[in-house]
Amino acid sequence: MTTEVESAAAPSSGRLAARDRRRRKSPQAAAVARLAGMLVSPTLLVLGLVVVYPIVAALRQSLFTEGQGVDAEGFVVEGEQFAGLGNYAEVFTGPAAARFWNAMWNTTFFTTTTVVLEAALGVAMALIMHRAFRGRGLVRASVLVPWAIPTAVSALLWRWIFASDGVVNAMLGTQVLWSADGGPAKLAVIVAEVWKTAPFVGLLVLAGLQVIPRDVFEAARVDGATAWQRFAHITLPLVRPALLVAVLFRMLDSLRMFDLPFVLIGQQKESVETLSMLAWQEATNVRYGPAAAYATIMFCYVAVVAFAFVKLLGADLLGEARSQVKSARRTRKAVA
Repeated sequence: MTTEVESAAAPSSGRLAARDRRRRKSPQAAAVARLAGMLVSPTLLVLGLVVVYPIVAALRQSLFTEGQGVDAEGFVVEGEQFAGLGNYAEVFTGPAAARFWNAMWNTTFFTTTTVVLEAALGVAMALIMHRAFRGRGLVRASVLVPWAIPTAVSALLWRWIFASDGVVNAMLGTQVLWSADGGPAKLAVIVAEVWKTAPFVGLLVLAGLQVIPRDVFEAARVDGATAWQRFAHITLPLVRPALLVAVLFRMLDSLRMFDLPFVLIGQQKESVETLSMLAWQEATNVRYGPAAAYATIMFCYVAVVAFAFVKLLGADLLGEARSQVKSARRTRKAVA
């Protein structure tokens, strides 16, 4: 009977001891939490000023209109007036709806096309730069040049190349107006965008390739795996995290494309007008309410695409961190 009482009392005493240890550590943990809050607060303040405040201000501005109008009693009213969802209704169903849907289609088309081409070319460039050959350092340095050139400067360079008497027409022996409105303008924007940003994807994929042990490839080669089998079953799965991050960054950047088509082709060109260009056009016409509505819609579109990409393709880094924290907490509770 005494043995049973002692065995029943042992777990309770162990739990009490663990609880006392946690109580003794609580002042130190509180001090660490306060220090962490003090160190993080400047970053949170900056993020609030440059991220949260513009979003809230744009959302608020999208609910108002500016200018001169007539109220319900027939009096002329000037200045800012509350419009509710009127700006959004005008965007989707008003006279400018066709222009909005065209800009939405152009944005989606440019994003899908350029990101797919950049991913394919970036992986190919990374595989080439990963090989050991004479002049590899020079090749890696030269790949950075297109990405390092400012977008406006590269757009001016490609505008000269795609001119009516430029290099492209001279090589093809044609007289295509690449900077005019239409399909050639779309192709010019895609070529210039892929040329500039494919090296970014290649460098990130190259960083992922360099952490793969060579023993894995040697073992696969000894087992008789072909080059395609090694790429499909070893290289691509192991480099997938770096490739997903590169593709995600490029998607977020392409969805807000503005400067390249604006400088290369020009404004108010139906074939290359994007959501960012449409919002800029409304803002320059002092129609800040519709401009803010376009910007808010674009922000929601980018957020939805990023969330879907992260969830569907498994690049949920935040979710992995949460699971690791939960498993660590369960381990500590089990030990206690």
